[in-house]
Amino acid sequence: MRDFIVSIEKRISDTLGFAPETQEKIALSLIIILVIWLIRFFVLRIAYRSYDDVRIRYRWRKASNYLAYLIGILVVGRVWVVGFGPLSTYLGLVSAGVAIALKDLLTNLAGWTFILWRRPFSTGDRIQIGEFRGDVIDTRLFQFSILEVGNWVDADQSTGRIINVPNGKVFTEPLANYTIGFDYIWDELPVLLTFESNWEKAKQLLTEIVERRSEHLEGEPEAQIRSASHKYMIFFSKFTPIVYTSVEDSGVLLTMRFLTKPRQRRSTAERLWEDILREFAKCDDVDFAYPTQRFYNNVAEGKSGARAAGQASGPGSPSADTPSEAA
Repeated sequence: MRDFIVSIEKRISDTLGFAPETQEKIALSLIIILVIWLIRFFVLRIAYRSYDDVRIRYRWRKASNYLAYLIGILVVGRVWVVGFGPLSTYLGLVSAGVAIALKDLLTNLAGWTFILWRRPFSTGDRIQIGEFRGDVIDTRLFQFSILEVGNWVDADQSTGRIINVPNGKVFTEPLANYTIGFDYIWDELPVLLTFESNWEKAKQLLTEIVERRSEHLEGEPEAQIRSASHKYMIFFSKFTPIVYTSVEDSGVLLTMRFLTKPRQRRSTAERLWEDILREFAKCDDVDFAYPTQRFYNNVAEGKSGARAAGQASGPGSPSADTPSEAA
């Protein structure tokens, strides 16, 4: 039997140019790969018989695949490296193989280390990473989970979906934290009035409403900013709410700007709108604007010093019912 094997080795050596030692390593490598493949095959057969859930079967298939690659690299690599260099060479080749085979897993593991070390967010924080927004509910070795907010639901309220995000995303996607260092965000509420409304009176009413609703925040934001400024370059010169005035196509726009907590954004807007509706209902000279179409007669309705050139009211002039400009 030994003579038969030697003769086969001699024929292969003469035909392919492989030395007997190389032939033995090739044969041993093929045997190791076959044994690993058979073990993985039987493990998956047992797992498939034990579980009907497609997701569990998928996890078994992926985990066994990664493990088979790792064991194969370690064992087969050791067969070929022995005698050709020190242990450091072997470990270097193994590390390179592992890095290639498990690239995504290693990236997620590095992301997990970064999350623990730098703490860009913690469990309970509301964050946005890439296109996903939500409250962090769990962090694990390879991924973290968030309870989604927004999407098809308005005002940053929960959709009820849990999104599992790979930890490696912290290196490739922009990350926004709603709560770290400062528990408040600036929010705005636009209120559009008709041009005929008494906008100065309306602005005074809105200022009183938003200041009244913000009284319970006095002192708290300033204290948080002072604390956060020791770690971050965060500073605000003003924390009190304000109402800005601007003009839109359909009327005068009064924008209320105020501080609120991220999870109270919708409830705060609701309370403000209810107060606005009650106060405006008491005023005959303040009204909301909405998309409409009207004809404007510059001669009849315009200011005396701003009427069209050469036009004057009187006999022969266009009647008030005849539109000269449309708005």
